[in-house]
Amino acid sequence: MHDIRQRVKKIRSELQLHNYRYHVLDDPSISDEEYDRLLRELEELEAQYPELVTPDSPTQRVGAAPSTRFLTVNHIQPLMGLGNAFAEEELLAFQERVEKQVSEPISYVCELKIDGLSVSLDYEDGIFVRGATRGDGLVGEDITANLRTVRSLPLRLNDPVSINVRGEVFINRHDFEIFNQERERLGESLFANPRNAAAGSLRQLDPKATAQRPLDIFLFGVGQSENLGVKTQSEALAYLRHLGLKTNPHSKECRSFAEVLEFVRTWQDKTQRGSLPYDIDGVVVKVNELAVQRSLGATARSPRWAIAYKFPAEQVVTRVVNISVQVGRTGALTPLAELEPVLVAGSTVSRATLHNEDIVRERDIRIGDYVVLQKAGDVIPEIVRSLPERRDGSEVPFQMPKACPACGSHVVREQGEAVTRCVNGQCPAQRIEKLVHFASKGALDIDGLGPASVVQLVEAGLVKSPVDLYGLKKDDLLGLKRFGEKSAENLLASIEQSKAQPMARVLFGLGIRLVGAEVAREVAAHTGSFEGLMRLSKEELLEIPGVGDKIAQSLSDYFADPENQALVEGLLAHGLAAPTEQESSTQQEQVLTGHTFVVTGKLEGFTRSAIEDFLRTLGANVTSSVSKQTTYLVAGPGGGSKLTKANDLGIPVLSETELIEFLGERGVTLD
Repeated sequence: MHDIRQRVKKIRSELQLHNYRYHVLDDPSISDEEYDRLLRELEELEAQYPELVTPDSPTQRVGAAPSTRFLTVNHIQPLMGLGNAFAEEELLAFQERVEKQVSEPISYVCELKIDGLSVSLDYEDGIFVRGATRGDGLVGEDITANLRTVRSLPLRLNDPVSINVRGEVFINRHDFEIFNQERERLGESLFANPRNAAAGSLRQLDPKATAQRPLDIFLFGVGQSENLGVKTQSEALAYLRHLGLKTNPHSKECRSFAEVLEFVRTWQDKTQRGSLPYDIDGVVVKVNELAVQRSLGATARSPRWAIAYKFPAEQVVTRVVNISVQVGRTGALTPLAELEPVLVAGSTVSRATLHNEDIVRERDIRIGDYVVLQKAGDVIPEIVRSLPERRDGSEVPFQMPKACPACGSHVVREQGEAVTRCVNGQCPAQRIEKLVHFASKGALDIDGLGPASVVQLVEAGLVKSPVDLYGLKKDDLLGLKRFGEKSAENLLASIEQSKAQPMARVLFGLGIRLVGAEVAREVAAHTGSFEGLMRLSKEELLEIPGVGDKIAQSLSDYFADPENQALVEGLLAHGLAAPTEQESSTQQEQVLTGHTFVVTGKLEGFTRSAIEDFLRTLGANVTSSVSKQTTYLVAGPGGGSKLTKANDLGIPVLSETELIEFLGERGVTLD
């Protein structure tokens, strides 16, 4: 038993170190597969010896049961909001107020103001025990279980100290775009911006759902600092890093207020802000000396020793020509504002999603209204507000249609949901969107089967479901516009190649609500076949990693439908989903374990996704971006910035032919 305890302790220590290097330093020292093997060994030991489970164990990141509500937490020290400045004159007025009350020379610290959700974290003897939202500053909501899922947040500090720290949870722009695309494919309402997505993620009642969200965190302060031996905010940030907590690297200690203004001007430049992977909406300026902070104190609302300089978002005025309604593949009806084209933040915008009817009502947006438009995070077109003072009486309030605009069927809005849905599973708009999703790169990756081609096939009566794709003949396609001999042959060849896609991609391609690519991979790895999957009860589905109550219910409901059963059986009859990723991985020797590949450019004999999946079956870690951890870049023509970065970092580059030779030397045939 002593040996087992020591092994558990050693694995936890190793996982803590690797987690820190990966999520905080962005400098991993082992492959994802090695990390997963260690984690799996720890899970097995803890399952066999549950008395060894501790709150700071890496296995406990998604260990809590779903909650029915959040408990409240009284903050020991108030989490106060900051006063705002919108012009340099207001910053200079802040400086004057501060320095009028201080006799000795002082310095300042400038930090980027992350556009996220503020949280308070408590560690006891170095162990993360509690996390809460800011709430009203005095009382917040206990979101400890959800914060445990944030990979860049350590569950154990490097020192066994008891400390309260403050931070900001956020989502990177790139991760947000992928996350929203996933929600769109699942027929869910879209988040307006990364901040809303982060806030919504932390308030999920099921921590397993939060664990699927790409959350990150920066820590920027301590609740009580008198006994820590730090005398300045700069030292406090260094101390947080020493503890293993992630801080923003773009902070600066300023010896003069001229340096403060220079820092603000630098980051107010949109090009500079665009170099960051996350959104910022300003700069926080703080008095550096903590003793001075305490002497300055606070007003009823905000500290006197800090201020937030807010960047102005570029806003323009345009007119709503119409509000149309789009029907997604799960029947979700989404209002879309059609605008008089206007230039904003570097591009012309003519449409902006309104997400759902509640948002249209809250912002009182009417057809014919003049509206204020901006790009959320300088990227996503967003209507901020309407301008009712410019109305002339011709404006028309928006009403969500009572019938589906695509098929005329009844629409419903379930209690507790913001989304209105068409209930007709045979709706042509849904059918088209489902087929487009089925053929998309993340699913079956059928090259040449985009939205326009799908519309033609459906309107011609050739395709009603994915099964029909596998019965298409060349003569069927030649009767359609845009299809000649070569394009018809290419599409049929791509459809044939898609039969080799693994079960996970087919499952994702079915477009089951809440079943994204990651969940599909977990389910496929766990079940091994559709036959095995369709036999599982909801309770058995809940045993699969990453599957919460809602996902399990969605899967259960889907496979209980006879039409869906017939669809899956039809696909299996055409040879799809065999073998599974799980079976493929057992057939191939794991000759690429420990290697990280990136695939870019246009390949001749294979699709990029096919190459990536094949490399994974050989044990390789496949990522989308080049870093110093990349072992090889596989590049076809048009490698672009990834090829340039690989060359700059000295990473070996393999052409398609060289990859085949590389694998051949290891006894693997790529066919």
